[in-house]
Amino acid sequence: MEFGILFTSHPNPKEEPYPHRDVHARTTDEILEAERLGYDTAWIAEHHFATSYGIMPDCFAYMAYLSAKTSRINIGAAVITLPLYDPIRVVENTSFVDILSNGRIRLGVGSGYRPYEFEGLGKDFEGRRDMVEEAIGLMFDAWHRHRWDHKGKYFSGTVAEPYEMLPHPLQMPHPPLYMAGGTDRSIGYSGRNGFGLMLSTLPGVETLAAQTALYKRELSLASAERAKNPAAGNIDIARWVYIADSDAQARADTEEAIVRHIAHFGGSGTSGYLGSVSEKGNQLSYDDLQGTTLLHGSAETVIARLREMQARTGMTSLLLHYPPYYGREKTMKSLKLFAERVIPAFRPPARRVAAAE
Repeated sequence: MEFGILFTSHPNPKEEPYPHRDVHARTTDEILEAERLGYDTAWIAEHHFATSYGIMPDCFAYMAYLSAKTSRINIGAAVITLPLYDPIRVVENTSFVDILSNGRIRLGVGSGYRPYEFEGLGKDFEGRRDMVEEAIGLMFDAWHRHRWDHKGKYFSGTVAEPYEMLPHPLQMPHPPLYMAGGTDRSIGYSGRNGFGLMLSTLPGVETLAAQTALYKRELSLASAERAKNPAAGNIDIARWVYIADSDAQARADTEEAIVRHIAHFGGSGTSGYLGSVSEKGNQLSYDDLQGTTLLHGSAETVIARLREMQARTGMTSLLLHYPPYYGREKTMKSLKLFAERVIPAFRPPARRVAAAE
């Protein structure tokens, strides 16, 4: 199993009085530390206009910056809201950043779930899923054939000889592609089209098991071309993670912070995508969360729960998510403890040696 970290660039007002600068400096420091500790991928979340959530508006700009700051860790978008983009520019930018990173880019796409982002950018929220499916077809044409003649409901354009889509990425035919799944429609579509699947922090194991089973069934229907995606069959599941010397210490360190984060993460801006958990976010207790979405506790506790989750879902990667309210010191300590005490239980000896070098 691989281990990535999901970064939302979410300000912590207590530590970042000027968050438009400090939050990104803190996120970059955490990514550099994750690379040093041997994590596999740094995943970057993109959001717009939120006053109490992520404030990183451009995955491609940040991935290009991180490409110059790092040398080993993979860098991924988790995710770009595809209906807010021109799909050909997504192909061009992804390919270019893949070159800048020497082939370390992963691209996650999603339909979006925050209506105010669409309103602010003048896009149709209700038509977003149809827009994604049309955009995906055009993107595959650009990556596999390098030319296209497309006249659709939402997008149109033609590139014919002697012109073509340039530059080509280092990872051919394209970097690993993932799709965020929260509904049967998006999960089924991701499988049938050979995408890797990314699942939210909030569903419990029972829900995750049903979602991954649907994905695996639909993946068997993917065409040979779509199945060339390097991420086809990958299942990445996000969890809020915190490691301490004991379960009691983990709770003492994080209880107030995680409940506060859930209250901001959920609410009306996310209803319908994250399900009933988001809709009652202000009423959830630490015990409610520990039974569903948290991997908090001693290394032994977290290893046992992660093994159960892996057995139930077939997950191939864990995406660790650290809410900003934990504070920098606690986050860095947990990153280190997880790398030292948990990852070795899931990584063969050869991988452990390589990560330590």
